[in-house]
Formats: sequence, C-alpha cells, structure tokens
Amino acid sequence: MTDTMICSVYRSAKKEGMYLYVPKATLFESVPEVLMKQFGTPGHVMDMLLTQDKKLARVNAQEVLLGLNDQGFFLQMPPGKDLLQY
Repeated sequence: MTDTMICSVYRSAKKEGMYLYVPKATLFESVPEVLMKQFGTPGHVMDMLLTQDKKLARVNAQEVLLGLNDQGFFLQMPPGKDLLQY
C-alpha cells in the first residue's frame, strides 16, 4: 500500500455532504459508471498530498488511502448515511 498520494477531492452535485477522493494521476477512471451517475457532476474542491497521519474532517486518512490503493477511489458519505449500492 502506498502511504502517501496526491489526490483530488470532489463534492457531489446530487447529495450534500458526499465527497469522492480519487488519485490525481488517474482521476475517475476507476470509479464505476453507476456510482458516477448517483454522484452527479463532480465539483472540484481541492488537491492535496494525503499521508497516513493527515488530519481530515470526517474520515480517517488511512481508510482513504486504503480505498485509493485498493479500488482507485474513496467515497465519503454524509454523516449518518449508509453506503450507496452500485
């Protein structure tokens, strides 16, 4: 597992509080089409160097890195919401 990565963060146009983290180098190529349809048009929030010890507002950086390495993306759901089915 890569313990640092430059990633891009996008907010959902359809679901408030939902964010998608993707590697800056590959962007959306690993995100399933059905998820992109549910997510809506991505709105760029920021690019950042993500490390295992980086403090993030609502998610654990290690979990984000794991998702980026294993799936090619990480979906952050709004507080109190279940994962989307795709």
